[in-house]
Amino acid sequence: MSLEGAIAANGNTRGWSIIALRSLISQSKADNRPNLPLLGVNLHSGVTQRSTNDGRPAASEDLTAYKVVAPGNIIMNRLGKPHGSVGMSPWDGITSPAYWVMEINPQLGEPRFFHHLLRSRHLVAEYERLGKNQPPNQFDISWDAFRAIEIPLPPLEEQRRIAHFLDAETARIDRLRELRKQQSELLDEASFRQIYDAVRGAHVEGNRKDSGLKWLGAIPADWRVGGVSHYFEVELGKMLNQERTQGEHMRPYLRVANVQWDRIDVSDLAMMDFPPEEQARYRLKPGDLLVNEGGSWPGRAAIWDGVVPEIYYQKALHRIRARGAELPRWLYYCLVVAERLRVFQIQGNTSTITHLTREQLRPQRFPFPEPDVQGDLVAQLDRAASRDLEIRQLLDGQLALLTERRQALITAAVTGQFDVSTASGRNVTDGVTA
Repeated sequence: MSLEGAIAANGNTRGWSIIALRSLISQSKADNRPNLPLLGVNLHSGVTQRSTNDGRPAASEDLTAYKVVAPGNIIMNRLGKPHGSVGMSPWDGITSPAYWVMEINPQLGEPRFFHHLLRSRHLVAEYERLGKNQPPNQFDISWDAFRAIEIPLPPLEEQRRIAHFLDAETARIDRLRELRKQQSELLDEASFRQIYDAVRGAHVEGNRKDSGLKWLGAIPADWRVGGVSHYFEVELGKMLNQERTQGEHMRPYLRVANVQWDRIDVSDLAMMDFPPEEQARYRLKPGDLLVNEGGSWPGRAAIWDGVVPEIYYQKALHRIRARGAELPRWLYYCLVVAERLRVFQIQGNTSTITHLTREQLRPQRFPFPEPDVQGDLVAQLDRAASRDLEIRQLLDGQLALLTERRQALITAAVTGQFDVSTASGRNVTDGVTA
């Protein structure tokens, strides 16, 4: 439904009008205040104060060209996805020269209302539409196109009532969302602790010995410690090039993107030519352990379950196959611990690892109890992982529901679908309790 339709469809919008943003906003380009705090903006949190380790690209060393932001200014990142990275700043600060810093005409607009309005569904959809029409970058919105967007504008006093209502209700939903995130983090920590205890045999009775591995400590006295290549074959897959994307023997193969933690995604399989003389070498068998050599997360691993009867793998993946009775699933759990404790980075004396090479992986030493003990411990960990997955899916589902209802509440309020002066907002989190 259009904005005009959304307003016309209800009786709570007397005195509202449809007006272009150009009548309400102006762009501020003040700069040369490099000592002010650095601000960013994102879809979920609006304007935030940036830190050096927030995961975003580092700011320029020279901040003199960064735009000055005053409390009540609206910051918008017009480039790329996700669209809707916009919000009102409560602080003095500076932000990227690529962002818009906007002032709202105080005679016509309440900045807190625009903070919510510009993040509503109708407006985010409009950014998406406009961004796709802007060459050469299909996600770039021009200033003229943005200013031409028409918005619903209630009287100023009604804007303030709506902003006050949404500030309170979104804060309440955000507290629930933060609680769910904390619960998910606690679940992840407990899951890892259980895996770590199993890998070092923490609950195995009897004498113990030093494993010789600083990250592992003492293990049961009858457990072995050995290199991966002593118990497993470690091979890389086939190198992809342009010539191999066509041929007489096209077969599906797994890429780095397909191998997630404990899960292999087969929804998007690429094809490569695997002649008969290469098929035995590169064909996967159920039970093979696949480990990412490169990509966004070197060391990420999963067991191939054979869901696709005939499938192969590319060079950026290690295929690990047992030589004897050792369990690849046990090695998987060892790799989970090694990755979480940054074992490969520490050994390589680096803060990041861009590749986990065959030369690094093959000599890596892990603890190995007898295969029957491996089987018992793996069965316990698999049962726990299954239970944890159910809880994690429940938490993720509640997070998604809260996010959806937050957006629905904002959109309903800024288009006048209910009268905020009489709305309690109590039904917005039905089904999601603290």
